[in-house]
Amino acid sequence: MSELAAKRWAKALIELTQESEEISGEKVLEDLRSVADTINSSEELHNAINNPSVSTEEKQIVLCRLFQDKVISIVYNFIFALNLKKRIGLISEIAVAYQTELENLKNIVRVDVTSAIEINNDKKDEIKNRIAEKLQKDVRVNWDIDTDIIAGLIFNINDIVVDNSIRHKLDNLSKNITKSGI
Repeated sequence: MSELAAKRWAKALIELTQESEEISGEKVLEDLRSVADTINSSEELHNAINNPSVSTEEKQIVLCRLFQDKVISIVYNFIFALNLKKRIGLISEIAVAYQTELENLKNIVRVDVTSAIEINNDKKDEIKNRIAEKLQKDVRVNWDIDTDIIAGLIFNINDIVVDNSIRHKLDNLSKNITKSGI
């Protein structure tokens, strides 16, 4: 439920951001992360912001003191709206959802690639370019190593996993042998 609400708030903020050419989506994201980091950096502040027994007005005063002149006006007004609607506790999830929305607008996709061994930079560039060509998007790759996959690559694109590892192929072979009773 909170993930869905965070996505709706992020979409609304993206729409507001797009209404003005003077507002940078990246700056909004930077300020959202700053607000979320500030709130999450203090257990006392985090608990107060998320405590239903603390009044909206008291939270508003705290938010005002913390973020006035620290974030751009659209983010400042946005966190006040979140507070009034009792959604300020979603700020971290909204920042993540906002980043996703912003990347969608800019035709960017994040891909996690896992290999069994370290891949040299030329091969990484080749893999990245092939993914970008296939998806017709600007690709940002996070590289990871997992020696358990034996060889091959595992791709995770928007929670869709393409597993071309030897471990996966051996697992499938083992399942097929078991099914056929060999």
